[in-house]
Amino acid sequence: MENAEAVVLCGGLGSRLRPLTYYFQKTMLPIGREQRPILEYILRSLTYNGIRKAVLLANYKFEQIKNYFGNGSKFGLRVFYGMDPPTLSGSGGALLNAYNNGLINRDNTALIYYGDILTTMNLRELLKQHEKSRAVATLAVSRELQLPVGVAKMHGKAIIGFEEKPKVKINVGTGIMAISSGAVKVLEDLAESHNNIDIMRDLLPELLTRKMKVEGYTFDDFWLDVGSIETYEKINHEKIDELFSKVLEISKTERYV
Repeated sequence: MENAEAVVLCGGLGSRLRPLTYYFQKTMLPIGREQRPILEYILRSLTYNGIRKAVLLANYKFEQIKNYFGNGSKFGLRVFYGMDPPTLSGSGGALLNAYNNGLINRDNTALIYYGDILTTMNLRELLKQHEKSRAVATLAVSRELQLPVGVAKMHGKAIIGFEEKPKVKINVGTGIMAISSGAVKVLEDLAESHNNIDIMRDLLPELLTRKMKVEGYTFDDFWLDVGSIETYEKINHEKIDELFSKVLEISKTERYV
């Protein structure tokens, strides 16, 4: 855990959250009873799980993030900022740019965290598995997914059963993953022929193509992708604060910086 650094991807335009993101950076959208930014829940979760450094990769409305979080001391960790490069786009490009600018130590494990994901998953256990297995990447995988629509069971044209928004057993990549230095070398290789690199779309499949060791850390805890206006409008703010009560409480009594 001492050598783990969090990298939170905050640079997207948040087009699925418009019109709200015409005014807010998407990770700054308020949630919970006290209307804290989504990103605050993420950073406090990192602190709760023993992570002491976070690099925020931003671009669109970057000032909103920096003005609110500053150096991170009041949230229990050290916060650094990296601007997405104009010549190499995508989440993978932003990540590689942060490595090239020395914001992330190549010898340390990097916990990649998409800035519109909320979860109560045990990040410590994810990192422990990654370091013990010596995998080049370990992806957090939820064992089920709640569908946003109802599902009809049919016999011919007749509907014989119906379930509203069921949970299905399927391994879902959540946009949270730990990577080691071997993955950075693959990013560099991809950058030689791509000017737009996505971590999930490009990096992860390339690691598998090269037969590098990639593992999944499976979990059953709460997680939510807040990246669309439909999801955001349906958030139960009281439930969010209940689920994150321990995360929010420890932040009131402990300071690490």
